[in-house]
Amino acid sequence: MSRTPPDAVPTSGIAGLLAPLHQGMAAISGVAVGAAACVLTWEVAGRYFLKIPSDWQDELSVFLLIGATFLSAGWVQARRGHVAIEALSAILPPGVESLRARLADLLSFLFCLFFTWKCWTLWHEAWDDGQITSSAWGPPLWIPYGLMAVGMTVLTAQLLLQLLSPPPPVRSAEERAMAGGH
Repeated sequence: MSRTPPDAVPTSGIAGLLAPLHQGMAAISGVAVGAAACVLTWEVAGRYFLKIPSDWQDELSVFLLIGATFLSAGWVQARRGHVAIEALSAILPPGVESLRARLADLLSFLFCLFFTWKCWTLWHEAWDDGQITSSAWGPPLWIPYGLMAVGMTVLTAQLLLQLLSPPPPVRSAEERAMAGGH
């Protein structure tokens, strides 16, 4: 039986909890993008071919796309799929590259932690004050702010998990070049 050192962080358990959450949120995001496409297609068809004026489609599409963007962010980060500039990684020695990657994770975590806090304060203000959009439809603003807050919370948790986990092995410059920098 293996013993876990007392200072070890149980990241595999946290990753096991986040994985199905990421999958579910990514699936919801995919549906939201499809729904936004349908809503916008209806808007074009209704406005130009059927001469039906409307004002709710734009806001609904924005809400759906905000949700899709923020809810899927943790899933993308779990795969390290966010855009990264890898020009330096190709020329840095592996040890320095590992340090650079950890520093980037730390700075990303700190930024996302702040942004998460701001999202939750926006959501709270919108909820307490009953804020709505300025359109005739007037949906409540706590909806997009809540989607942003939940998505950023999960993204921040994923970044924290990556910081607490052992760093991934650093590939050589030749391996990175063969993989196209990914």
